[in-house]
Amino acid sequence: METDIASALELRVSCSRNDLAGALGTVARALSSRSAVQVLTGILLQAEEGKLTLAATDMEVSLRASVGGEVEGDGAVVVPGRLLADLVKLLPAESVSLAYDEGAGVLEVTSGSYSSKVNVFSAEDFPRLPSLDVPLHTIEAPGLLGTIDKVARAASRDESRPVLTGILVRFEGDRLTMAATDSYRLSVKETELGESGPELDAIIPARALQELSRLAAGSDVVSLGVHENHVVFGAGTVWLTTRRIDGQFPNYKQLLPETFEVEVTTPRAPLLEVVRRAAVMAQRNAPLRLRFAEGELSVFAQTQDVGEAQESLEIDYSGDPLEIGFNPEFLRDGLEAIGGDTVQLRLINPLRPGLLAAPDENFWYLIMPIRLPD
Repeated sequence: METDIASALELRVSCSRNDLAGALGTVARALSSRSAVQVLTGILLQAEEGKLTLAATDMEVSLRASVGGEVEGDGAVVVPGRLLADLVKLLPAESVSLAYDEGAGVLEVTSGSYSSKVNVFSAEDFPRLPSLDVPLHTIEAPGLLGTIDKVARAASRDESRPVLTGILVRFEGDRLTMAATDSYRLSVKETELGESGPELDAIIPARALQELSRLAAGSDVVSLGVHENHVVFGAGTVWLTTRRIDGQFPNYKQLLPETFEVEVTTPRAPLLEVVRRAAVMAQRNAPLRLRFAEGELSVFAQTQDVGEAQESLEIDYSGDPLEIGFNPEFLRDGLEAIGGDTVQLRLINPLRPGLLAAPDENFWYLIMPIRLPD
C-alpha cells in the first residue's frame, strides 16, 4: 500500500524556523546523492488537513517528519532538499513563511526582511512512499537500538552482494535476534525485550537500521509495522520506512563453532587500548599479530616503510604458545561492540576463525584470521 500524492494548487505555511530546520535536517538524510533522477534530490512538502509533512527518499530508505504551525491549502510540492535545508537554518527571524502558487511555479520563502523564490519539482514525479497505515507494535527503544549498534558494523558495504549489506532481524516471541556479516566477520546479538514483537524474519538494510538508531536515540519506545515488502519504524514525529532485501541470509548458527581449543577471559578495556595503539602501525592491510604465551598476550604490528609496534599485557592463559593474525579494524570493532568489563577470546588454531564473546550480553563476534608469514 502506498500514499497518494497530489500536486498543490496553492499552499501557505507559517511555522517556527527552528522546527522547520530540524525537520528538514532529519529528512534530508534520506536524500539521494548519486541518483540521476532529479526529483530524488528534493524534499516533498505535503499539506493535508492543516498539517505539514516533509519527506525524502533514495528509493531504499524514506524519512518523514511533521512540522507544527499554520497550514492553509492541500497538496504537495517538491523543493531542492539540501538547498532548502541549508537556507532555513540561516534565516534571520524565529518564524518562517512558505508560499506556493501553481501559476508562479516557485516556493516563496520569507523570514523577517529576507525573501527568496525557489524553483520546484513536480510532486507528480515524486515516488509513492509506503503507507504508514499498518498495525504497529511498540518496542522498547534501548533494547532495539542497542542490538542494532552491536551488530551493524559487521554488515558489508559491498553492494554487489545485497544480502550482506543488510541485517537479519528476527522476532521470536519476546526475543529479538539480529545478525550481520561481510563474510570476513559475523556479529550476532540476542535480546530479551520483555514483550512480544511482530511476526518478522527479514533482511533489513543496515544503513536504514543505523539511521533509526540515530533518529530514535533518547526515545523510550519505537513503533514498528510490517508490510509485505517494507518495514515501518516510528520515533516521535519521525517515520522511517525501508524496503526488505530479497535473498537468503547465511545460516549464522552453522558458522559459529561449538567447541574451541583455547578460551581466555580478560578485561576488555586494557585489551582494546592495546589493539587501538597497535593498529596505528598496521597500515595498508597489515594484520595484527596476537601471540599467546604463559600468562601473557603480546600484540605486534608492522608495516613496511612505516614502522612497527609491540605491547604486552597479562592474561590468564596457560597452554602451548599460539600465534594468530587478525584485521586490526575488525578486531577493534568487535572489542568496541562488547559493552561489559570482560571479554572471552575463544580460539581453535591460527587458521580457524576466532570468537569474541560476551556471554552475559548474549553477543558473539566471529572474525576470520589472516594467515601470517612464517
